[in-house]
Amino acid sequence: MRNKLVVFVMAIMLMPAISSAQNVFEKYSDDADVTYVSIKPKMFQMIAKMGISEDDPETKAFMNMVNSITSFKTLVTDNKSIASDISKWVKSRIGSLEELMEVRDDGSEVKFYVKEGKDADHVKELLIFVNGLDKKMGEGVTINGEQRKIETVVVSLTGDIDLNEISKLTEKMNIPGGEHLEKKH
Repeated sequence: MRNKLVVFVMAIMLMPAISSAQNVFEKYSDDADVTYVSIKPKMFQMIAKMGISEDDPETKAFMNMVNSITSFKTLVTDNKSIASDISKWVKSRIGSLEELMEVRDDGSEVKFYVKEGKDADHVKELLIFVNGLDKKMGEGVTINGEQRKIETVVVSLTGDIDLNEISKLTEKMNIPGGEHLEKKH
């Protein structure tokens, strides 16, 4: 009985840490120092249907993968404090995810994490974490008419994701580091 009480008390004490870790996207969705993108499944379905023929097997496989995505969220920031918080959030998620790949290049790092799916080619979640991007991008990029450097990017995709098709999606959406997925699979 006492052990159950200790476990219960510890669980209550950890709830704020767990809930804040799970809500990093919501936490920064309205922050002026963050570019936040959340794409709903309906938008992916619209993208998949734009000017493509379902007769092509590659296109059909891509459409099936796109239609299986249930959530796409990304945060982009050049704010060092927010970047640090995002990094801590990613590290808190590592216990429930498996690292698929890591790429280090000239001071930047790209890490891909997955949550196992129905088989070796499918995952329930793909988390892409890019840090130190400002070192590679020089002057930065233009976002909403404003020149900005990018320090950190985190992308979360959930659904029934086919790893053999995801590199095509990341390429089409120009997600930093997405080109490395094709090399892996």
